[in-house]
Amino acid sequence: MPATTSRRGRRTAAALAGSAVLALLASACTGSSGSGGTDDSASGKDVTITFWHGWSQDNELKGINDNIAAFEKAHPNIHVKAVGNMADDKVNQGLRAGGDDAPDVVSSFTTNNVGMFCSTKAFIDLKPQLDKSGIDPAKTFPSTMLNYTQYKGNQCSLPLLGDAYGLYYNKKAFAAAGIANPPKTFSEFAADAKLLTQPDGDSYKQLGFMPLYHGYESTTEHYLGQYGATYFGADGKSNIATDPKVATMLKWQKDMVDQLGGFAKLDKFRSTFGEEFSAKNPFHTGQVAMILDGEWRTSNLADSKPDFDWATAPFPVPDDQADTYGRGYQTGTIVGIASTSKKQAAAWELVKYLTTDTDALVNFANAIHNVPSTFAALDSPKLQSDANVKTFLDIAKNKNSSTTPPVANGGAYISTLQNLGYDIESGKQSDVAAGLAATAKQIDTDLAQAK
Repeated sequence: MPATTSRRGRRTAAALAGSAVLALLASACTGSSGSGGTDDSASGKDVTITFWHGWSQDNELKGINDNIAAFEKAHPNIHVKAVGNMADDKVNQGLRAGGDDAPDVVSSFTTNNVGMFCSTKAFIDLKPQLDKSGIDPAKTFPSTMLNYTQYKGNQCSLPLLGDAYGLYYNKKAFAAAGIANPPKTFSEFAADAKLLTQPDGDSYKQLGFMPLYHGYESTTEHYLGQYGATYFGADGKSNIATDPKVATMLKWQKDMVDQLGGFAKLDKFRSTFGEEFSAKNPFHTGQVAMILDGEWRTSNLADSKPDFDWATAPFPVPDDQADTYGRGYQTGTIVGIASTSKKQAAAWELVKYLTTDTDALVNFANAIHNVPSTFAALDSPKLQSDANVKTFLDIAKNKNSSTTPPVANGGAYISTLQNLGYDIESGKQSDVAAGLAATAKQIDTDLAQAK
């Protein structure tokens, strides 16, 4: 199994668990940069820092350990004790416990938790370090990646590789259906999905696209990335009930469900799918002709070698936003410095190296098949890329790409909106406006309780 698949699976699980660890984080991680401190590593004295991260597969570990070795060679007085396979719940417990075994530097797969890391001051604000090092974040990192690594002006983390979402399509199926090019707008997408669908009684020989929210990466936030939804207003309250893009997306998805056979039929077909991160993925097997997925799928497909040609393209956009085609939803890995660390000077050197050294980022991206997180790394000639990978590199650089904004209670608002999506697609909730109003109220209540 490719390492990236396992990594992606852990990230998805971590995102779903984000709200479950909220109480622990909010009650425990209330330190500040003042509770830790700097060290005298700049004077050349030996110092050992502890780095907790989530990678665990062989090529992931080789990639991160190679970077650590290169860092230690360039900084011979700074030694790094790396601890892998650390999910956010373990991180939260470690930050709460403190002590000599607590992490100095933390990497997380869950961008949804950045708002918690920042608001509770579990991580220090890195702006002073960036300024002192002469690093201009806006000129160094794509704007979307900066957006998911800060909260209310607090740059408590930095991006360390990213994920971008686009369209994968079966070229053999396209040719058989007489479709020459991938769709760019949602009306083209709907037409192509219908042409590619081959019903078979109460099932399908082939489905053009699986629109259900349980269809792996087909989630509310990934769809809304194509609309540019903001989720919250200037007052910090949920605006999903007043932003017309949200209701429009929910209606678009429901129309796709109805057009392609209805919820019951689609859900029954979905139950026949194999594991998302295996050769039995329905796109790999030819059961589905188009999917929404991330850049790691290129590596998965190269390994499983399906019996058809495939290609990638940006996911389509709403017809009234055709000029934004090329955009996509983004997320990624983040890294920060624990506020309780007493070795923050050395910790910053490691964070700076991992997040801004071009060769380090390119080597790591090549090792685990992710998107680099600086402009320089995205444009590096050393980056292993082809036309299919380039799709995601371009999405990462696209000014219209977007993400879900960090908030104080992590990804709880995303789960709340997703639950409404489930009810709408299944027919349990027919009044979208009323559903959005109630959901927005619930999101605001949850946020108020988290403060």
